[in-house]
Amino acid sequence: MTRTYVRDFHGDDLDQIVRLWGQVTSGSEWPIYSLAEVIASCQQDHAVVAVQGDVLVGAAVGRAAHAQGWIVFFGIAGDDVDAEVSASLLHSLERRMAPLGLAKLSVLIPETKGLEAFAENGFEVHDSVRYLERALPIQRRELESLKALGGRILPPHLWDRVAGMTHEKTLLEERLVTPLARPELAERFGVVPPRAVMLFGPPGTGKTTFARAVASRLDWPFVELFPSRLADGGTGLAGGLRASFERIDELEHAVVFIDEVEEIASRRGGTPPSPTQGVTNELLKLVADFRDREGRILICATNFIRALDAAFLRHGRFDYVIPIGLPDADARRAIWARYIPAESAGGVDLDRLVVASDGLTPADIEYAARRASQEALAGALRDGAYDATLHTDDYARALDSTRATVSAEEIAEFRDDIDTIARL
Repeated sequence: MTRTYVRDFHGDDLDQIVRLWGQVTSGSEWPIYSLAEVIASCQQDHAVVAVQGDVLVGAAVGRAAHAQGWIVFFGIAGDDVDAEVSASLLHSLERRMAPLGLAKLSVLIPETKGLEAFAENGFEVHDSVRYLERALPIQRRELESLKALGGRILPPHLWDRVAGMTHEKTLLEERLVTPLARPELAERFGVVPPRAVMLFGPPGTGKTTFARAVASRLDWPFVELFPSRLADGGTGLAGGLRASFERIDELEHAVVFIDEVEEIASRRGGTPPSPTQGVTNELLKLVADFRDREGRILICATNFIRALDAAFLRHGRFDYVIPIGLPDADARRAIWARYIPAESAGGVDLDRLVVASDGLTPADIEYAARRASQEALAGALRDGAYDATLHTDDYARALDSTRATVSAEEIAEFRDDIDTIARL
């Protein structure tokens, strides 16, 4: 199957845009915007297209007036283009129009047209007029600060892509997402929305993925601070940390993520004092100040929870200390399915691979899957068998050559940490 990808509109696409417009507006669906308006916006405003080979299979076209953005055309050819392409088209158009400083992105559609693609991308439905709008997660006045921080707006469907890991997702949904997204409901039950959360677990278990998924679920800007880069501004590590948090304070909403936080929050003490002691002191102060502001959450992650300073994990600084372990069977199945080509899926025993990959991280499974694919491609080039497919044994051989990231000793330590350190 030819890969579908999304790109900017080119002038050569115009004939296929006309064809797609005719397909989408045929039958009972009357066009909200005329073909002439759609063509004009393709040429003068903003348009992205989805392409399979040389064939245009989808398009999203927008225009802006002051702080209001409008989608003047959105169409997908046929029923064989998956929902992810629809989501990618809408997200790409939104990113292309974001520098205009829009407050809302809206769309009017015929009553006979489905709403799924828009609803999944965060648009709200106004039933009385079939009017949909989306409050954009970042405002114009915040763009400069977000850019300076290296932050970004993530696609709104990342949460659904975290397959399996039901226990972890339920914890994060109940403890983080719902109180922050629905503060009125949290207040009704006396729940205080969290301000800071620690994720811990062995390396490669998906802590960053979960942090990104939370930002996507909340539809808040995602800002990742890298300890190794904080000193680049010439003010030292503590100064760089302080400057970053001052810039974050300019954002109305934000999910702030610090991975490998043990680099700047290690145990203090000793003679002479640790070189990072001043940085740890600064971070403790910043976390306390951060907690005073609504509309943001700090998510820290560490592979070495025991290396953190004791004061860092006390009540009042981090609301929850949540373990993220190795993927369960459902998660492993979903990871394998993501990397096995559609042409080979029928010849692969997923149950066997799920069992064989127990104890591996998502990154380990991805490595094994990609290694099997690379070996199969190399074999096809040698033999000229370009129509060959992969089989279970191909993946089994790749698994045999894959070294587990997490040792049995690390798993045992992780389980001990759950009993002694986790706070749910």
